[in-house]
This record gives sequence, C-alpha cells and structure tokens, in this order.
Amino acid sequence: MKKPYVKKYGEVAGFSVWIIDGEYIRENIDEEFTNFGQHFRFRFVPKNEFWIDKTRRGGEEQFYIDHMIAENRMMAEGKDYYYALKMADKIEKRERSTVRLIKNLKKSHKENVIKRIHKKLLKKYSNKINVWIVNGDLVRSMFFIDFTEGGHDMVYSFIPKNEIWLDDDLSEKEMKFILLHEMHERNLMAHGWPYDLKSPIRVKNNKPGKITKSAHRSASEIEHFARVHPGTVDKFLRKEMKKE
Repeated sequence: MKKPYVKKYGEVAGFSVWIIDGEYIRENIDEEFTNFGQHFRFRFVPKNEFWIDKTRRGGEEQFYIDHMIAENRMMAEGKDYYYALKMADKIEKRERSTVRLIKNLKKSHKENVIKRIHKKLLKKYSNKINVWIVNGDLVRSMFFIDFTEGGHDMVYSFIPKNEIWLDDDLSEKEMKFILLHEMHERNLMAHGWPYDLKSPIRVKNNKPGKITKSAHRSASEIEHFARVHPGTVDKFLRKEMKKE
C-alpha cells in the first residue's frame, strides 16, 4: 500500500500537518474519511499528525487545523468522539463567522445565498432531480459545518427541494462515486427508507423481513463496490436516474 502523503503543510502545536490524498484513503483504507482527520477519530492517522485532504480550491486549512486541535485534545482527555466533535464544531463555526464575506451573506436572503453557493448545474445527471456543484466552503460556513462531499434535500433542510449538491473540491473522477452515493440514498429515502439504523426499516421482497438496512449504509455499500469496480459506476448512475 502506498503512503497517502502529498506534501507537508507545517508544524502546529506539536503536530505535523500533512496534505494527503483523501481519494486514495477512501478507496483503500476507510471510505468515511472526508476533509480531515486526527488519530483519535481515524486510528490509521499517526498520533503526532493531522491529515487534510488535498483540495482544488484550498483556503479552509486553518479552520480544519483548529478543529483537530480541539477534537484531539478532548478525546485524549477521554471525551467521546461525538462530544469532541460538537465542541470542535462550535470553535470552527465561530472562526468561520469572522470572515467578511460570511458576515455579509448572513444578512442576505436565503435565495441569494443559494445563488452564491450554486456553481454549476450538471445537466447530464439532472432529470427530475437537479445536480449542482456547489461552493462547499460557503455551505460549511453558512449552513452546516460538517457538510462534506455531497448531500441532498431529504437529509439537509437547507438544500432546495429536488436537489443534490456536490462539493466543488471533489475531483471529476471521485465526483461520480459521491453522486452515486447521494442518488442511491435519496431514491431509497424517497421510498420510505430511514437515513440510518436509529429508526430501521426491514425489507425483504418489499415485505417485512429479517434484513435490516439504512439508506446511508446501502449507499455506502454501492459506493464502495463502484470504487473497487470503477467500470460499473456509469451503469449504476443510469439505473439510479431511472428511479427518480
């Protein structure tokens, strides 16, 4: 297995900060790795390192570093991940709110904010559902600090009806895998599947049965299969579009 390091970003608070190939990690180590990570969240990250996924846009690195410092410290003290995440999110959100653009957008009507967030409509994949490449930085700063890779209207209330959003930091290659995940997940939720297993649905030949699934888990499974067998992704996408 190759090492995922791309370049060293710097040294902060006793940690080496590395820009890494997140796509490689998602395909070979853990598909749940997103924009950044530290050891207590992802054990494959060395204890004295912070990892940040390489991006095409950049500019959010300091937000991520400050988040990881807080998250790492609290988890090292014995706090569980969800508590540490909640506290670190508050710190990151406060820092993002000091950016002048964000201050101005906070005063704008939601429709104007959405127009600023929308970057490109992917007409090839838009049928009844519009698929947009969006400014992920603005989504995190304005609506949801933990927005990563993509999302849709049936999970996030801030996304307009019948829309799927894809973070503009995704590479063209990886964008298809995330789009497949979001399409599949949304189609299942539109047919009554819950997002996660906290309120599971039992499905077997469309009747109650022993198989317990969640829309997110099912989407993660098909995404993982497509990553391992990339030649299948276009076929899966066409199939999902027909379900809309």
